Amino acid sequence: DTDDVGHKYYLELELEDVLDKDRTVSCTAEVLYHLGSKSSAPDVQLTVQGELRSTEEADKEFYTRIRSLEKELVAENIPDSHGNVPPELEPILLLAWAASGYVIWQNSTENTKFNLAQVKHVKQVKRSDEDLQFDYVVLLHEMVSQEVLPWQVTLLWHPQRGARVCQCQGPAPGA
Repeated sequence: DTDDVGHKYYLELELEDVLDKDRTVSCTAEVLYHLGSKSSAPDVQLTVQGELRSTEEADKEFYTRIRSLEKELVAENIPDSHGNVPPELEPILLLAWAASGYVIWQNSTENTKFNLAQVKHVKQVKRSDEDLQFDYVVLLHEMVSQEVLPWQVTLLWHPQRGARVCQCQGPAPGA
């Protein structure tokens, strides 16, 4: 407890490389939840000891493939009801994890525990600049209440600039 400020947590954890399950790095974090503030995201200070595998080559390959599509990518139910993800949609799911992580951080309290359950729908939006844009409806499972909440998230991505959430709204109406 930090007087008149909030509750601070000190965490030590291992991060697993989603592309190389045998590779992990140690991580420490300080998370501060502000007292009485349900509308502000917790403050997070993160330190990573080590490096995960570079995704530069896979990122460039995915970027080139998506940019060369004649029609915008549209997909639903990733993973499907059996937990399967087609290999060509794995990068779309990884970007959804990044987008969901932002939504979870912005909307977490000490009494919530969100997990990405599924990409209900994703649609690529053509842009005049170099970024790729994906409009997602993601289903977040709130583990404490057991609710599954739909969120609309717009994500911009470029291999050199990374992922950026430019809009999120939830729960998404009618999803």
